[in-house]
Amino acid sequence: MIFKSKLLPLLVLSLGTASVGHDDHDKDQMPLDYVRFPYEAAYPGDDSVTADAVFAGITTFAKLPWVQCLTKEKNVPFDIAFLGAPFDTGTSYRPGARFGPAGIRAGSRRLTLYGGYNVPLEVNPFLSGLKLVDCGDIPVTPYDNAYAIQQIENGHRELLHRTPFSALPNDSLTGAPLEPISKDGKHHPRVITLGGDHTIVLPLLRSIYSAYGPISVIHFDSHLDTWKPSVFGGAPSERAAINHGTYFYWASREGLIANGSSIATPHGAIRTTLSGPADYVNDDESGFQRIEAREIDTIGTAGIIEKIRKTVGDKPVYLSIDIDSIDPAFAPATGTPETGGWSTRELRTILRGLDGLHIVSADIVEVAPAYDTNAELTTMAAADVLFEVLSVMAKTPLGKVAKVN
Repeated sequence: MIFKSKLLPLLVLSLGTASVGHDDHDKDQMPLDYVRFPYEAAYPGDDSVTADAVFAGITTFAKLPWVQCLTKEKNVPFDIAFLGAPFDTGTSYRPGARFGPAGIRAGSRRLTLYGGYNVPLEVNPFLSGLKLVDCGDIPVTPYDNAYAIQQIENGHRELLHRTPFSALPNDSLTGAPLEPISKDGKHHPRVITLGGDHTIVLPLLRSIYSAYGPISVIHFDSHLDTWKPSVFGGAPSERAAINHGTYFYWASREGLIANGSSIATPHGAIRTTLSGPADYVNDDESGFQRIEAREIDTIGTAGIIEKIRKTVGDKPVYLSIDIDSIDPAFAPATGTPETGGWSTRELRTILRGLDGLHIVSADIVEVAPAYDTNAELTTMAAADVLFEVLSVMAKTPLGKVAKVN
């Protein structure tokens, strides 16, 4: 007790002394131009300071500003938003993708460690003049799939129909004003969704349809995802019939996909086993064309890019990326891994080959961090893949020169 009684005044005195003039002390000790809150930092350009403490602050995608887009900050405009959809109760094998949005954000922390300039695409999407934000996650229930799917559609649609921060620019070649490419004639912002299992694409396409009508889809995946519900899971109930292997079946039948102009290019293309050849017939009827994973050995990344661009043309396109399109050697943390896929480098090369396409929105899904290595291989791969997508988006506005009659 004697020891404590002597120590206590000293402790109180030291704490009190430390608190006096604390703000002034901070100002004196902080280096010139130090960013106190890194998550609010501006992205550097040529010859600016990089390698700041990107591991500090709250974790948003690439340290972008966090905006509560669905609640109290509904009036904050943006051009491209990252939005989490933490849903995984439609998966057929390993669960855990509900933690995908958080994992992908963690994997993105060092995206701008060296500044954010994309060398192959010659653009820094963070300095492109567009307003980029992280809108956090849609609050998704894990107890009712039908309700959760509606929540996802509502959340995405709410953001999609906002007025963008930036107006459409003039055409870079002719200087003529651009007109929106949407079906409703309005200029819409873009939303990049962090999944979540692949079931989320059905409500996302329903949202996209409200602005663009039937959309062309570029789909990177190791699986078809057009299975009939009677085949994939047996459809014991209406809710069970909608899952991460059947969502494109339903999207096709709801008229959400522009049949005949969509191409399924699951990373390494389709390489899963089937119930039989009838699955390919059903896939054809759903409007997709296939590029098999093994084709990269014969036509290479350039041949795959050519096939995609030839099929999609200059139409508006939605991009959906399943992380299992990457071989599990490079991205093990996913719900249904399939060996024989493409490398991370190959997928990034193919994505850069989409430069110039009108990608209206995108997603990355099936990242399940619980199965990752301590090195965060999968979440980093997912973040880097989205960096390529973001760079392509930043270079190509969602507008076309009006046709003269």
